[in-house]
Amino acid sequence: MLKGTKVALRARRADDVPVFRTELYEDVAGTSRAQAAPWRPVSPDAKDPRLALDDTDPSHVPFSVVDLATGGLIGLANLWGIDTHHRSAHLGLGLRPSARGKGYSTDVVAVLCHYGFTVRGFQRLQIDTLADNHPMLRAAERNGFVREGVLRSSAWVMGEFLDEVILGLLAGEWERGTEN
Repeated sequence: MLKGTKVALRARRADDVPVFRTELYEDVAGTSRAQAAPWRPVSPDAKDPRLALDDTDPSHVPFSVVDLATGGLIGLANLWGIDTHHRSAHLGLGLRPSARGKGYSTDVVAVLCHYGFTVRGFQRLQIDTLADNHPMLRAAERNGFVREGVLRSSAWVMGEFLDEVILGLLAGEWERGTEN
């Protein structure tokens, strides 16, 4: 288990999946904003790859996020698009509605950075998010991520095109930030 100041990241378990399915993926608007593919209904017994418990895919590491104080499940986090040759990965997270607005995102990003840079030895981590996702932008920037560009009108979300922001953090930048 990886621990931050407010959260811990642990392996995703089978009993987490129904919670994520109900509170995150059945929210059409929220899922449409979080995924690069259109929302579609998925039956409860389907092996939905977004919720997979498969820990054998080398390009994806799924975590469940728990509150350190209570041990309660508050969301999910992922490293995805892992490229072992270039030593890079993307990161993302999703919090249950009851956990939003409580400062967890900043700590989740910090723990993912620790895992990516210290445990895995990556050189670069990247966040791709919608330009109006202010909580994710704040969490990324509080952890030292730099805005590297905007992909104009690149995401089709619920009937409109939205801009995406690309943020990056290099291992050396993260190490300097953690020394303070």
